[in-house]
Amino acid sequence: MKKIAVFADVQNIYYTTRQAYGKQFNYRKLWQQISQQGEIVCAFAYAIDRGDNQQQKFQEVLKHIGFQVKLKPYIQRSDGTAKGDWDVGITIDVMEVAASVDTVILLTGDGDFAILLEKVKDVYQVTTEAYGVPKLTAKALIDACSVFNPIGNEYLLN
Repeated sequence: MKKIAVFADVQNIYYTTRQAYGKQFNYRKLWQQISQQGEIVCAFAYAIDRGDNQQQKFQEVLKHIGFQVKLKPYIQRSDGTAKGDWDVGITIDVMEVAASVDTVILLTGDGDFAILLEKVKDVYQVTTEAYGVPKLTAKALIDACSVFNPIGNEYLLN
């Protein structure tokens, strides 16, 4: 049975599905789909903690599905911009797990992860998959992964 590791860039998936479809991503449906491909040995969801009640309920849903939720505090800069990306944390976790799995699945449209997927594919000979909204996913990411899974209606909540 294939061993699978899943890494979800929650902010990226939230904003891209909302922008493209006006809907939210269905993590439960995704979990069911991936479970049919093999054993999910670890699954991480990376999010920003704003202390918002609705957000905390969503994080509990992710935990119930099977994700380990990793949170970073929301930081508002003095110039009004916000900080809270998980790129380095996701990269470290992928590199730590890649040698012990057959497939690395990344949920994001962020092209910064193209180098990461190429590296783990080459070094560890794992299959790399990405899930992203097609028109909002970087071409570099699509080209870097073994399999690109477009997020469409079948992965959205109604």
